[in-house]
Amino acid sequence: MTVLTPFIVLIERRRLKQKLSWLMASLLLAAGVTAHADAAREAKKHRKFARDLAPALDARDDAPLRHRWEKKKNGRRMVQAVVVSDSNDPELKALQRFIERAGGTVHARFASVRALSVTMPARALRRLEARDDVVSVSPNRVTARAGSDLELTTGALTSAVRVDSLSLLPGWGLDGSGVGIAVLDSGVMRRHAAFSDANGNSRVVKSVNLVGSGTMALMASGFAPGSLAREAFEAAVDNGSNADADRHGHGTHVAAVAAGRATTLVKGTAGVAPGASIVDVKVLGDDGQGTMADVLGGLDWVIYNAKRYNIRVVNLSLASDSTESWETDPLARAARAATAAGLTVVVSAGNYGRATAGRLRFGSIGSPGHDPSVITVGSTHMRGTTARGDDTVNLFSSRGPTRGALELTNGSVRIDNLMKPDLVAPGNRIVGAAAVATNGTWNKLARDYPALTAGLGALQGSDRNLMYLSGTSVSAPVVAGAAAVLLQANPGLTPPLVKALLQFTAQPLPGAALAEQGAGLLNLDGAVRIAKSLRPDIAQRIATGTLQVGDSLLATSMPAFPTSTVGGQSFNWSRMAFVGGSHIASHSSLFRYHQAIWDPRVVWANGKVERISIGYWPASGTVAANTVPRSFGTVPFTSGALLSGGVVLGTALTGTQSVFAGADIVSGALISGSGVILSEGVILSEGVILSEGVILSEGVILSEGVILSEGVILSEGQP
Repeated sequence: MTVLTPFIVLIERRRLKQKLSWLMASLLLAAGVTAHADAAREAKKHRKFARDLAPALDARDDAPLRHRWEKKKNGRRMVQAVVVSDSNDPELKALQRFIERAGGTVHARFASVRALSVTMPARALRRLEARDDVVSVSPNRVTARAGSDLELTTGALTSAVRVDSLSLLPGWGLDGSGVGIAVLDSGVMRRHAAFSDANGNSRVVKSVNLVGSGTMALMASGFAPGSLAREAFEAAVDNGSNADADRHGHGTHVAAVAAGRATTLVKGTAGVAPGASIVDVKVLGDDGQGTMADVLGGLDWVIYNAKRYNIRVVNLSLASDSTESWETDPLARAARAATAAGLTVVVSAGNYGRATAGRLRFGSIGSPGHDPSVITVGSTHMRGTTARGDDTVNLFSSRGPTRGALELTNGSVRIDNLMKPDLVAPGNRIVGAAAVATNGTWNKLARDYPALTAGLGALQGSDRNLMYLSGTSVSAPVVAGAAAVLLQANPGLTPPLVKALLQFTAQPLPGAALAEQGAGLLNLDGAVRIAKSLRPDIAQRIATGTLQVGDSLLATSMPAFPTSTVGGQSFNWSRMAFVGGSHIASHSSLFRYHQAIWDPRVVWANGKVERISIGYWPASGTVAANTVPRSFGTVPFTSGALLSGGVVLGTALTGTQSVFAGADIVSGALISGSGVILSEGVILSEGVILSEGVILSEGVILSEGVILSEGVILSEGQP
């Protein structure tokens, strides 16, 4: 069996040296070098406290408070934190008692990530370091919102998808019907005409308010499905009777970009999946801000209720200013749990791609966008046209690679450096639904920024008001809507397959690096065409363990030509997908044959592979077995094939430019036949795998510890 060891390939710009480097990479892959799992695994333990938390623990009680998660109580400095544990006890009873004896308060316990939301005296928090059952301690960071012709420019109006977004007739094409999208945001105005179905009923099938859920969330995680206690909790957080569920306005606009219908005879006001149902999960307050604990509570609720409301897609147009590695960050862990449970999680990259002096800022991806399992979306500018050839990456769009860090006990720091974003989508001056109160008052965004509604007067009307927004928080729901359409086309797709299809068929924009656009601009037409060619039982067979690496995934033949024509322009697909956090994979073999990484429970990044285990509530009179997740854990993935033979690795094609190489250049090289063809696939043996991937050279300066405060991005340049 071939065993692969970490490697670095340096490629000079001159063509001859490129060929020599690619040949050397091929030899390394073919021959392999024996290594052991212990060498691949980090020998040193990491520090348990997040880097942005540590200064607060050492500050004097009378020192100024510098963060919203710091408080004063009876003259003592208190810290609101999230404590992640790996205890075998899912209720964390011993840890709760310890925290309470130390003068702390436990506010909530989460199921998606084994963690507690607590408030503790700052100095007492240090005592958690010595506990073996504590994995990490993070501040309860503030999260914030990250804001046309979307159908035309994204490829939704093609023969493969649909041809008319104004039709009310069934069978008119793919519009996301039958798929639920959970929108974790500031709320959704249910009565807005954008969310009506063909019969005039609202497609917002459920509304809950998890803002400040605290103690209720703590108790609810231990309540069985259908129990009186669980139903009482559901009734307590139900927000369906609130006629003004979104006073801020961000959530309503985001939901409409994903799944809004055209409210006038102007097609350009429709979202990407105008037939999908919407589940409104309010985790941001009327000021557009919330806490990490609120978002964790929202994700818990979604995972618990996913089958009940047929939720297949989760949209998170928000970001937290985490400095932690994806391995320990609580939001990232919760997003991974949601992915493992079969939910496609779409996240905004953030709006921090431009420094104060106007320079580009790389390494500014927020949490949970820095997690390898989620789809992280950057933003493009359509330049006021439906043609894609003039689209560019917005300057404000956060750029990769990820800069979360794992601090080891010896003081050294290991930076994640994962390739992000995954792709980009329109996000500049996007028209969508505007929330208006029952008394006719505009939402807070529209009141504070009147320019958001300027020029839309002719389109405004009762319960059908519109406004503009820009930002990656608008780009994310574009992709969330696309994911819903893909899942309607083929319900058997898994979350990693959805991401790979969207990347493989994306259009690389000229002049933008991998770290700026990922695989390129969303192309729904191409993704749907491949999805239709795949068998519809993939997810089911992965769950039952009856699909092996190398088995055929095809139901019919794949598209003969890997190109699309959108808006009158034809272009090549990128033909690449990011795997293992820092590798570029290509070739139709990715989809012709089953790959281990299409299992949503498998996590591969930073040279390590894990499988997430899920414990379910037992069957009862109200739920079937293996329906409602109860707990999540991780188990080692120590042997077996990750990728099948025939897959092409194009990681070395980035050369010395690393993630700063042009996506169009790398894509062009793959299309021309460059890259390393894996004759035996990527084999995991004794825990050793291809671990390095794209390498960042020393001396590359990226932003670290960027303070994220999303704000409102009005627009960039011309409309």
